[in-house]
Amino acid sequence: MSEDEKRVRLLLKAVIYHYHGLDELESKDLEKTATDLKAHEAFEWAMEFVRRDYLTAFERAREFLNEVIGDYPREKRVDLISMAWDCNNLKGYITEMEATAILKLAKDWKVEQEFVEIALR
Repeated sequence: MSEDEKRVRLLLKAVIYHYHGLDELESKDLEKTATDLKAHEAFEWAMEFVRRDYLTAFERAREFLNEVIGDYPREKRVDLISMAWDCNNLKGYITEMEATAILKLAKDWKVEQEFVEIALR
């Protein structure tokens, strides 16, 4: 996995987790993901991205991700949406705000139908 892909995965998780406030379980999941991907630098970059301006983090991340992910094959875009949905389900539920955020990304990435199928599983 390239460094850009590691940044994408960690930023996506970080920004979705921070959407409602990062809790301990989510923080541990982010750290585990960084360890599994051998991506501690990308982890620090993603966390700093969010810390720079918490209130605008999602929209800034959305712009960044749209630029990078626009060229990804459909299968990879679906995989990222699925990862965002699944990691949010880690705590046992997904808030309406989180679901809406993921839906916005799915729409941006032209994988809305696939996201609906993932959400209905």
